[in-house]
Amino acid sequence: MHKHIFYFLTLLFILLSPGCNQTLPIIEDEVAYAESISEWQHTRVERLKSKTGWLNLAGLFWLEEGENSFGSDPSNDVIFPEKAAAFSGTLTLTGEKVFMQVTNEVKIGIGDSLVTEANLVHDQAKNTTRLRQGDLAWYIIKRGEKYGIRMRDYKHPRIDELDHIPTYPVNTDYVVEATLKPFEKPRTMVVATPVEGFTESYECPGELHFKIKGEPLVLYPFSSGEGYFFVIADETTGMDTYGAGRFMYSMPDSTERIILDFNKAYNPPCAFSPYATCPMPPKENFLPIAIEAGEKSVHMD
Repeated sequence: MHKHIFYFLTLLFILLSPGCNQTLPIIEDEVAYAESISEWQHTRVERLKSKTGWLNLAGLFWLEEGENSFGSDPSNDVIFPEKAAAFSGTLTLTGEKVFMQVTNEVKIGIGDSLVTEANLVHDQAKNTTRLRQGDLAWYIIKRGEKYGIRMRDYKHPRIDELDHIPTYPVNTDYVVEATLKPFEKPRTMVVATPVEGFTESYECPGELHFKIKGEPLVLYPFSSGEGYFFVIADETTGMDTYGAGRFMYSMPDSTERIILDFNKAYNPPCAFSPYATCPMPPKENFLPIAIEAGEKSVHMD
């Protein structure tokens, strides 16, 4: 008995010694964790259905330099959904400026006021101009050197079509701790998008090293506030999961550990609407294993 107590105290002393490499458990309560993932999934669907969500996107229209007529009539340069007036007005693109003139008796509002003409501020600048025409809401977007219209339909049938997002069963094997190996200075990574000729640039602070089921892996994170944003692909991509990859976020926890939770790997906006523009996974973030966690493909009309 005394020998067993001696061994126990010796082991306890070693574990509590300053030089011992201790790691705190990542998931302390698996039931509570599974409930938190269920709540996160519910919130995801609610956000997608909201006015600022991706399900109500109803159009992405690119403008040409000069005058662009717009409305629901097919003879317009920019053809709006049928809900819009047949000939709503014109949008004149001159360099970096967009000027709108509204056809007589057509009701287009900015805030609470109806307008007949206006200079429109795009989404990459402060105080973006947001317009409303019945159920339709839209604004000017700038992507690279291109200018266009992103339109929402607040009564889009897609909103009611989605009641859940298919997911893999919650699996704590896909909740892992990562170690950042920083670069001497952050690197700029240029990422492709589905929009021809348009790329997005992100700051990458270093490499994140981690293991899943004993296999060493590396991801290149993008700085996002105090945390990290990931665009990833793996061996489920294009099979069970969306063909253009998935997104994920990570925030250091209270002990400054970087935890990667692949149960929260989620579909990009492009999976829900053809009118979204999304960054594609850089080749460095193609993981050579199947990440059977997080959201699966969604099939939308």
